[in-house]
Amino acid sequence: MSLPDPVKSEGPRLRGRLAVCGMVAALALVSACTVRPLYSNQPLSPGSQLSASAELASISIKPVKTRYAQQVRNNLIFAFGQGSGEPASPAYTLDLGVTELVESAAIVQVQTQEDEPTAGTVTLTANYVLRDTATNAVIAVGKRSIPSSFDRPRQEFAAYRAQVDAENRAARELADLLRLSIAQDLAKHGKKA
Repeated sequence: MSLPDPVKSEGPRLRGRLAVCGMVAALALVSACTVRPLYSNQPLSPGSQLSASAELASISIKPVKTRYAQQVRNNLIFAFGQGSGEPASPAYTLDLGVTELVESAAIVQVQTQEDEPTAGTVTLTANYVLRDTATNAVIAVGKRSIPSSFDRPRQEFAAYRAQVDAENRAARELADLLRLSIAQDLAKHGKKA
């Protein structure tokens, strides 16, 4: 009579143990997960009765002075209210300051008569302060920036229009970035309360 082969009898048990350990590790990771979709109907903060979209729609944005800042503000109003405009009785107010930096990214010096474009970059930077309307308490302070490149031809109007288009692109992207950032700030604020 021969002894059983230890390699053959250990294989199924070892695989079973590894499978159980893997399941326990996966359950531990899943149970610690606190990620939730931003566009869900659940509230941003645990104590709030409003959904995420309703809480964002209750933000009023103070007027701004420049064209590119107004573009950011308009895109934010549209994103917060999902097309419905500013709220009649806001729960939050947003102070928004937008600055612009226009730089030449590359200069092409050509000695011919052809119009060779040069490249430029518009960088829009937004500083914001989010306040509770009832208490005037500061909920969040932040800064975000977005660059946008454009070609600058020699024709004056074409160069101006290219820069304006780059400002508009940067304003749309900056508004999207600010919306996400402010939603995160509201969610963090709710956890502290």
